[in-house]
Amino acid sequence: MDMKEPTVDAGESVAATEGNGSADPPADGGAITAERDRLIDENHELMDRLLRRQAEFDNFRRRAEREKADVLEFANTESVRAILPILDDFERALKTPTADKVYARGMELIYQRLADSLKKLGLEPITTKGQKFDPHVHHAVDMVETGEVDEQTILDEYQPGYNFRGRLLRPAMVKVAVTKK
Repeated sequence: MDMKEPTVDAGESVAATEGNGSADPPADGGAITAERDRLIDENHELMDRLLRRQAEFDNFRRRAEREKADVLEFANTESVRAILPILDDFERALKTPTADKVYARGMELIYQRLADSLKKLGLEPITTKGQKFDPHVHHAVDMVETGEVDEQTILDEYQPGYNFRGRLLRPAMVKVAVTKK
């Protein structure tokens, strides 16, 4: 009985006599082909899962960036909205007559600087006088019967309205003409 016994080293697995790294010798070429096909399918499946995970991550990243931009936009909008009453106060103060021309000129410069800074951020005044009333951007607080102008024409502005970066921030409060009955 001259059979070769596999040798076992400490911590190593049984070495196969065929030298193909497999403990069991393949029965035929069909088994190798089947194993190869299985591994190819598994590889394709893993690659598909990897590509899906990468796409999901890219979508997550884009969504997170968009949400971050939305939060910043909301914060900017609220900040500008909080400053609008100050701009209104400046406008009212500038309409008040004063004897001190230097003081009045200083107030005008400060107002102009504030208005320019807000304009650079994206604040745009809504034009009103002589325009047709638009309920999406105007708030009618007074209606006057008149035959001098077309119906729904804005006669006066009580408080200016503003758009911020293309969105309505505050509607303009206006006086609107209606036809006499």
